Amino acid sequence: MAISRGQLVKELEPGLNALFGLEYNNYANEHAEIFDTENSDRAFEEEVMLSGFANAPIKAEGTSVSFDNAQETFTARYTHETLALAFAITEEAIEDNLYDRLASRYTKALARSMANTKQVKAANVLNNAFGTANGGDGKALCADDHPIVAGTDRNELSTAADLNETSLEQSLIDIAAMTDERGLKIAAQGTKLIIPSALQFTAERLMKSAGRVGTADNDINAVVSKGMIPQGYAVNHYLTDTDAFFI
Repeated sequence: MAISRGQLVKELEPGLNALFGLEYNNYANEHAEIFDTENSDRAFEEEVMLSGFANAPIKAEGTSVSFDNAQETFTARYTHETLALAFAITEEAIEDNLYDRLASRYTKALARSMANTKQVKAANVLNNAFGTANGGDGKALCADDHPIVAGTDRNELSTAADLNETSLEQSLIDIAAMTDERGLKIAAQGTKLIIPSALQFTAERLMKSAGRVGTADNDINAVVSKGMIPQGYAVNHYLTDTDAFFI
């Protein structure tokens, strides 16, 4: 359906002082704080999780060496989507408009719509992180029972908690305790905290204060003094809940 004179009545009459409502500043490219971008010319891309080996057992003198098997565990498939939106304007609406260059104005609005859609789609990965089974292992992105060869593993707090000093420190402790598919320790570290705008002041106090926040104790802020989160935090205005994420 084309934009016609019926949607632009005031622009067909003299006496109009201003047009507004399409020119706003945008939160641009916030997805880049979360995701790496790659190019593809295929319908989908796949990534395969590999499992290594378990801890080596003791071999008694004169006995045979033990053998272990490596394997593929799960495959994550990324299916590409096409996003498209367009507009049409009737010839009469263009000819009779007294004030506006319609095509250029609405082309900018269309670009803003497409850019916003990109950010919403990217943020939805985290917005659905605790509910939708969108991982290659059949689990939600954040779960306490991700299946691995050695059993299960979790990448969320064992008890849900708001972002505060205790939950922040416990998250970093849990990350440092992560293992691979066979239960071997990995040198994992939280590099960046991704938060919604509702938590930006909480994060600023937790991440920038040299002392502990909200206490009368003369203790240091251990997270800050140890440089535990080297890339600090990033605010994503498209997150719809008050959850915080480490990458």
